[in-house]
Amino acid sequence: MIIRHATLPDIPLLATLNQQLQVDEEHRLRMEINELESRMAGWLGNDGYQAAIFDRNGETLGYALYRREPEFVYLKQFFICRKFRRQGIGRRALEWLLANSWHDESSVCLDVLVTNARGIAFWRAVGFRDYCLTMELRPQRS
Repeated sequence: MIIRHATLPDIPLLATLNQQLQVDEEHRLRMEINELESRMAGWLGNDGYQAAIFDRNGETLGYALYRREPEFVYLKQFFICRKFRRQGIGRRALEWLLANSWHDESSVCLDVLVTNARGIAFWRAVGFRDYCLTMELRPQRS
């Protein structure tokens, strides 16, 4: 597996992968590909995010989108393509990021939708622990 840092020409690929992530995690916000490209361009351009793309033999396996905060790395998105799951790729990618991109950081934080049971299980399996639960109330409008 090769892990490389994304550049602006990778935005269409990242947007496509982000769209698959939204479907897989059953996110209620579903965006069109052009919206995702625009948002990704903003994240990588002005918002201080970086992305790493995971490849093997010229085929994209997944990606990570993250930003360094003053006290931790915030891992905003982490995605492994469906056909490559359950092969240890996510674990190896995370280990690489920890050893190479985040070696000087004290912690990594992320959010997982509570409906994403597979995602929660993965993050716990690689050593993440529950820290907080964000709750919301969506008032009924009449």
